Amino acid sequence: MNSVGLFYVGAVLFINGLMLLGKITPKSAGIFNVFVGGLQCIMPVLIITQSDGDPAVIHGTFAVLLFGFTYLYVGITNLAGISPEGIGWFSLFVAASAVYMGFDSFISGDLTFGVIWLAWAVLWTLFFLLLALGKSRLTIFSGWIVALWAVPTTSVPAVLLMRGAWEPGLAGALTALVVLGGLAVVSVILAKRPGPDEDQQPRPVNESSGKTA
Repeated sequence: MNSVGLFYVGAVLFINGLMLLGKITPKSAGIFNVFVGGLQCIMPVLIITQSDGDPAVIHGTFAVLLFGFTYLYVGITNLAGISPEGIGWFSLFVAASAVYMGFDSFISGDLTFGVIWLAWAVLWTLFFLLLALGKSRLTIFSGWIVALWAVPTTSVPAVLLMRGAWEPGLAGALTALVVLGGLAVVSVILAKRPGPDEDQQPRPVNESSGKTA
């Protein structure tokens, strides 16, 4: 995956997590989703067109478009106030593709990215449950885990890759599992934390239209 685009994905995921928590309005988040979605579509297309049909390059790049399309879809939907069910069902397709890429990474020897791809599969499964199936009770948990997993699964790997410090072996994979597992536990705790007053608690936000669930 292109490291430059991956770095900015951390920012957009963090913003989307805050949006689910009701800290950022969907239209405000939508603008940055369009920026990053456009970047994540343009860069892999450029790589593919310059690959001379090399299957290895194409296979290593095509999955990036899954996320580029997601952020463009979210951004346009948020700005236009469109119903989000389509994003939810597309997220199911992305989650299944991420599972495939995770196992492909394990087979090819990059255990750390295998863990990260499966973490992305979890996030996009949550988007499916929220937006396609309307499981609004998962909104706060989803917001926290998206916000907390955003940088560790994207921007940090991007910096390590750009500096030539990536650890694809068992040590890197175990570190990723411990960090992401710990943050998942923190997300559960934060999601269950009662607010100071029920009227002041954030209401679940429809990711695209800004309507409360």
